[in-house]
Amino acid sequence: MEQHKHSIVPPEGEVSNEILTIPNVISTIRLLMVPAFFVALMFGQDLLATALFAIAAFTDFLDGYIARRTNKVTKLGQLLDPAVDRCLMIFGVVGLMIIGRLPVWIVVLVLLRDLYLLVGGYYLLRRWKRRVAVIYPGKVATTLLFIGFCGLVLNMPLIPGLGWCDFAWLPGFNTALCSWSIWFVYAGLALTVFTTAYYTREAYRQWTEARAQEKKEAGLSRHAH
Repeated sequence: MEQHKHSIVPPEGEVSNEILTIPNVISTIRLLMVPAFFVALMFGQDLLATALFAIAAFTDFLDGYIARRTNKVTKLGQLLDPAVDRCLMIFGVVGLMIIGRLPVWIVVLVLLRDLYLLVGGYYLLRRWKRRVAVIYPGKVATTLLFIGFCGLVLNMPLIPGLGWCDFAWLPGFNTALCSWSIWFVYAGLALTVFTTAYYTREAYRQWTEARAQEKKEAGLSRHAH
């Protein structure tokens, strides 16, 4: 349900079939940076991994901005841009879980949410030719998560937890040292829950409208015959 740029599939003339555009080149380079980041993280190169992740996250906004400003929205870009975003998010959370800096429940929550939006968005687009537009809080949520993950990759400075509990799966709330960026992750997750509820409601609204329109057209067709 969470898709880039458009709430309804745009007319054919507004989206080009071009492949070699600046936004698409940026998205491709960003895609190649994802496995490079993951390898650096697995080999303990925290500074390099942080730099790669930060650059990849920043160019997520850069390619979309350039595409809109230069009227270079392409069919390839509409597929490539969100696909790279998901790859970066997935490799980020899974990598941080593997090295023990992110609890499993956060990884599961992020992955299930992405899967839910992907499947829902695909159904809405495939069956009803509709998209749910990204809202500003959704972009803020993604930004908060990316900042949080960058800080967890860098893993410094570490600060004491609040000491509110003894649960190891709640970094920041227990007594253990943790990265300052865990609070960005929590803020991003909270906003993610809100935006997911919004996207679900908006998708349901568009679904009911599309069904009503389909029934209306079917009725007119029967009367015409």
